[in-house]
Amino acid sequence: MATRSDAPAVRGAARRAQLLDQLVALLLEEGFAHLTLDDIAGRLRCSKSTLYALADSKEQLVRTATVHFFRGATERVESRLEGAVGARERIGAYLEAVGEQLRPASTRFMDDLANNTAARDIYERNTRFAAVRVQELITEGVRAGEFRDVNAAFVADVAAAMMVRIQQRRVRESTGLPDAQAYLELATLLTHGLAV
Repeated sequence: MATRSDAPAVRGAARRAQLLDQLVALLLEEGFAHLTLDDIAGRLRCSKSTLYALADSKEQLVRTATVHFFRGATERVESRLEGAVGARERIGAYLEAVGEQLRPASTRFMDDLANNTAARDIYERNTRFAAVRVQELITEGVRAGEFRDVNAAFVADVAAAMMVRIQQRRVRESTGLPDAQAYLELATLLTHGLAV
């Protein structure tokens, strides 16, 4: 139970989380390479010192916001698996949820992400995690007899390669598909292609 002396800390944490959510929404919509700290403070209606409480520089602020975005996205994606029954439904739900989480990201944000080493590294790490998760789901489906007897590691590697191509913007360049739509197409390909 929180005491009265805990109240400022609780309010501070809530304000920080709210500010991070607003920052993420701003960056997803507008990108970040062109924004200065003054621009960000003005759009979020806060002082630069408030931003410096979140991070020491614009680069660190972008990194903090990117981590916050992907942490929340990962939680929301995983929560989509709770109601899904069977491997086919679980893979579809997982990849569709990944696509849904990326849908608010503007082209400008994704381009800025691809061109920023720290933010790109975070996206790459999350892509690798998602690829491992897909492999686990494929392995579950093969073991349960729901999927054809395929080499789960190979299929997951193919899926991971496509996820990396999506992350690196190569799918968008070659097909015109935004990242979110590319994940939906990957979900369809895997769930129909593996079915018994």
